[in-house]
Amino acid sequence: MIDINSNIYDTGPGNNDHKGPGPELMGARTLTGDNVVNHADEYLGEVKEIMLDMQAGRIAYVVVAHGGLLGIGEKLFAIPWTALTLDTVNKRFILNIEKSHFDNAPGFDPEQWPDMADEIWVDSVHAHYGTKT
Repeated sequence: MIDINSNIYDTGPGNNDHKGPGPELMGARTLTGDNVVNHADEYLGEVKEIMLDMQAGRIAYVVVAHGGLLGIGEKLFAIPWTALTLDTVNKRFILNIEKSHFDNAPGFDPEQWPDMADEIWVDSVHAHYGTKT
């Protein structure tokens, strides 16, 4: 039996005593709550959801919460999966973007999610992060 709450990030040199499935294969719940930072180590937000493209069978977006206090007034951002790099040492994601560019990213209210299948919306998100659909 695999303990899904085990330290799956612990992948240091010589660590052959894995207690979980990762980092090559991880449960989405394991990544929810992880921080997202940029290369300048500036905090951008926290992973709220991992959105699956059920037709293509792949991860489409990571929904990141930014701003607000205790969830009040926060804004959500859909970041294409391909724009993120998992930092297993520090248990976080890295997004190669300036903080000001992230702050101006297309976001949405937690109570009013966009139609993430809308091609115009998809194209605008990918264009902002410089990724391909």
